[in-house]
Amino acid sequence: MNQQPTIQVGIVAAPEISFGLHGDFGSGANTDRQFRAIVCDGAIVLTGGNGVNETAGEFKFSSAAPTDSFTLKNVTIGIGFHWEQQEEQRFRGDLKLIVEDDRLRAINIIPLEDYLCSVISSEMSATSSAELLKAHAVISRSWLLAQIERSKRPQIRTTPDSPDEQIRWYDREDHTHFDVCADDHCQRYQGITKIINTKVNDAINATFGEVLFGDGEICDARFSKCCGGISENFEYIWEPRPHSYLVRVRDDQREADLPDLRIETEAEKWIRSNPPAFCNTGDKKILSQVLPGFDQATSDFYRWQVTYTQEELSTLLLKKTGIDFGEVISLQPIERGYSARLIKLKITGTKKILIIGKELEIRRALSNSHLYSSAFVVDHPEVQNGIPKKFVLTGAGWGHGAGLCQIGAAVMGERGYPYEKILFHYFKDTILKKIYSEQKPYST
Repeated sequence: MNQQPTIQVGIVAAPEISFGLHGDFGSGANTDRQFRAIVCDGAIVLTGGNGVNETAGEFKFSSAAPTDSFTLKNVTIGIGFHWEQQEEQRFRGDLKLIVEDDRLRAINIIPLEDYLCSVISSEMSATSSAELLKAHAVISRSWLLAQIERSKRPQIRTTPDSPDEQIRWYDREDHTHFDVCADDHCQRYQGITKIINTKVNDAINATFGEVLFGDGEICDARFSKCCGGISENFEYIWEPRPHSYLVRVRDDQREADLPDLRIETEAEKWIRSNPPAFCNTGDKKILSQVLPGFDQATSDFYRWQVTYTQEELSTLLLKKTGIDFGEVISLQPIERGYSARLIKLKITGTKKILIIGKELEIRRALSNSHLYSSAFVVDHPEVQNGIPKKFVLTGAGWGHGAGLCQIGAAVMGERGYPYEKILFHYFKDTILKKIYSEQKPYST
């Protein structure tokens, strides 16, 4: 690969999309134009400000100048999370509209490095250390290119459900019409809605075209908010395909001290303790580098606790799984990963017994949005006639825990670790390679 690729980013899907074009976009004039698009009989009906309708199977608006931009109204961010909300967002590059499952899909076509400028600005704060920003630029670039390569080969899909077990995992193979989505399911991308600050632009330029290599290919470089002290193996979270560079890592200088948290007694001792780790911090300055404003109210991500009444839990399980378990008798760990994250959880109720997994399925079942992580133990402080009246979940970490721990990496950056050491700490047996080099992305 000699030149940076152009990628397609899925921004929003809805029955109706309203958008504005700001600039030339082939019109021959630098104007602002507003449009509304709907789906009718499998085609897109586009209405402009002049009220004239156009119908086609697909529309593409190509930017004619670097300063051209478009806005999309009512873009949902944080889908399924506690911060879910709608925004108007602005983007550079081209806009494509297609029909996807009887809805409209808006896709942004943009050079990869320009995409990264927005991703790093959306994921990280301008107050982040330069080394953290460079580390994140490399993993975001590596992850995206790895997904593009991965999409070319057959994927191992979720195992079929059985009456006794439902094991599911979720990854970017859900996307077939574009390379990557704009939400947390892939990487948070908000175009130029957020200002691309100079420090981010410098980090992109300093690592331009640079990726992590491991197992003879570009690394599928994952990241999450907080590993909870030990990171997780890839195969416990997604498809059962091990990666030598996505394995358990002690998030501490004492990397060799690795208890086997697949063992239930070790997992319980670990979760109920407060071991040292890079990500074990309450430093608000550091946390603000990684957590957006709506997340900074969260202070108990390293070790946390959630309590449900019997009624709350049984109602929640019915709502999230569609299964009536009756009264819940127990939540029993069946299998854990190296970070103590539950891979399989047995739910026993008076009407139904079922094993669910993997970790995201467990988190979805036990929260109105997403439980912080599946690394938890359960206590029953009140039991009457064999039925718990309360369930107390004590847990560790935030997110799937595989790959780079964002809060841990932020701490390492503040302590003066160069970005190469940050990367090699979280991704074992990897090397850095520059796979393309050309004109730098735009500067702010």
